[in-house]
Amino acid sequence: MTPQNPSDDSRWSDLDRPPLNAVALRRGLVREGGLYRDIQIVQRTGSTNSDLAALAAAGKAGEGAVLVAEEQTAGRGRLDRRWSAPPRSGLFFSVLLTPAEVPVARWGWLPLLTGVAVATGLARAAGVDTALKWPNDLLVTVGGQERKAGGILAERAGDDGIVIGVGINVTLREDELPVPQAGSLALAGARGTDRDPLLRAVLRSLEDWYGRWRAAGGDPAVSGLQETYTAGCATLGRVVRAELPGDRAVVGEAVALDGDGRLIIATDEGVQEPVGAGDIVHLRPA
Repeated sequence: MTPQNPSDDSRWSDLDRPPLNAVALRRGLVREGGLYRDIQIVQRTGSTNSDLAALAAAGKAGEGAVLVAEEQTAGRGRLDRRWSAPPRSGLFFSVLLTPAEVPVARWGWLPLLTGVAVATGLARAAGVDTALKWPNDLLVTVGGQERKAGGILAERAGDDGIVIGVGINVTLREDELPVPQAGSLALAGARGTDRDPLLRAVLRSLEDWYGRWRAAGGDPAVSGLQETYTAGCATLGRVVRAELPGDRAVVGEAVALDGDGRLIIATDEGVQEPVGAGDIVHLRPA
């Protein structure tokens, strides 16, 4: 990974996309008694998740470490899908969490918690309604159509940690979209696309939700997480196809989330099947 270098003229190659301000971000987010201990920004790297996990394994990063990249060349989504975007066109970052007081069985809620935090932060800072597609996609509306503007990837880091990676398209233009189904905050009519306040809002929201969830011992009901995710989930109430491991698929209405964060699908055969992992396709609007 390439550290940020103030003398690197390439940072200013696109004046519509200024670089993030590491000093201002640290000043606004790192505080005594808070979650965040350090915020590092690199110009270019393969994957912030991989880099932060490696730092944790080497004992060079602890809970609350944040790694942000101005450009990712090997960003990953679920199922090892690639995530790429032009430099400084989005927010690409990872956070290391070590929720020791929460049973590992409840750690599966962390990607959903991150989705709630990101949606809440973006609503406040950008004025954009962001819906959550289970389990980890962030959707915005562009021209009356739902499009994916971001994603979340959680990966274990050793025995006691988890790295949460977030990618959000901020200023991507129509001609820069990797696929027609992609979107960005700008295309969704965001009232502001300055990435510094957007990142601060998202990280503050993540700190708030993580604190609530951790204080509740990871209980999704007591922390309010299950109710809030359900309210913002675009998948519930729709007919979906869940493409599961082993080339199996389940089709039916997504009716609820259970206490483990699994999606409950009611099939035409009258079976309510819980899905803990899989690719979800929305077959028709709610």
